[in-house]
Amino acid sequence: MAHARSLTQQRADLEQEWERWASAPPGPHRSTLLRSEVAQSWERSLHTVDPALAVAPSRGDIAARWTESPLRQPITQLGDQLRSIAEDSGYLAVVTDAEGTILWTRGDRGLRRQAEAVNFAPGGCWDESHMGTNGLSLALHTDRPVTVFSAEHLVAALHGWVCYSAPIHGPDGRQLGVLDLSSTWERSHPLVLSSVRALVTAAETILRANAPAPTPGVRLECLGATRLLRDGRPIPLPPRQLEILTLLALVPGGYTPEQLHTAVYGDRAISTSTLKADVSHLRRATGGGIAPRRYMLTGPISCDAVDLLAAVAAGDTTSAVWLYRGPLLPGSDTPGVAQWRAHLDVGVRTAVLHSDRPEHALSFGERVPADIEVHEHALRLLPRGDVRRAVATARLHTALRS
Repeated sequence: MAHARSLTQQRADLEQEWERWASAPPGPHRSTLLRSEVAQSWERSLHTVDPALAVAPSRGDIAARWTESPLRQPITQLGDQLRSIAEDSGYLAVVTDAEGTILWTRGDRGLRRQAEAVNFAPGGCWDESHMGTNGLSLALHTDRPVTVFSAEHLVAALHGWVCYSAPIHGPDGRQLGVLDLSSTWERSHPLVLSSVRALVTAAETILRANAPAPTPGVRLECLGATRLLRDGRPIPLPPRQLEILTLLALVPGGYTPEQLHTAVYGDRAISTSTLKADVSHLRRATGGGIAPRRYMLTGPISCDAVDLLAAVAAGDTTSAVWLYRGPLLPGSDTPGVAQWRAHLDVGVRTAVLHSDRPEHALSFGERVPADIEVHEHALRLLPRGDVRRAVATARLHTALRS
């Protein structure tokens, strides 16, 4: 009984706070009962979501999405367990993709009917730009397990619900979607989030077990983040040596020692022996794949930036946008890296702005949130009524205010 009274009081307090926000959101220095992550989500969501919204927009038939989803196999494998947990406890189990589109649901039949009334069902769009603050969108945004209780949901139609959600990651660390257990608010219990975490761990374990064997050889990844892999295993290297390896990968003809020194250090007074020592260490790390006199790669080293460069040169915008995970070595101030970074960014951006496919502008726009022209281009291409216009509009609004 004490737990029920506590939940009832908590819900009442949150409803009052929701009413206060609905009339006039508190300024940055005013106090709020909301947890900081919820308040921040409300601030983002209010630009694109009406709290009086009754039903989540739909992406229509998602059969192809589910068939192609990397989550299909682990969730199918865990299906009986998920269904049993949900039905026995009066909850609904939900799985989304990385965009917040619901792909799969199981659970209590009566609860599923209630959920369908707000399109909390396959095909529903539950990312932050479409449905505001909810468990699915908050887990996607924060990339960690979350609870959203009653009137912590921005949309009033969801105040009778509680959501426990956690993101699912692939073997490479990429976010694949969200696993959620939801029910009516009076069934709220902190142990449910522990169950969600355990189920996500099980799904990620299956994903790792079924992952294809690492590609043999040496692989350099330097877009958005940096790492060197040999046979799928990371090789630790200091940032400077990764910068040198990136430059060598992007210039197949190689550099004279003087040219590489300038590309790495510019006009700084750095001893040539420093560069020689770094190249020597790289040679050992890559299995001897660097020539000694004219510095160039002699062994097979694949590189995501080289793949991106080839896609841009071939006019393959779809591959270029997919490969572009962020700027080249974003933390580097090395002159040669800075030149290549600008070259790649301009190449992909130009290809996107000349493309007539809105998904190119939408995908690239996620990586360049401050680029007003890219978001405007997405809006020009998206037809009226397309639910993705909300995403492009929100990004444009944020870019214009920054």
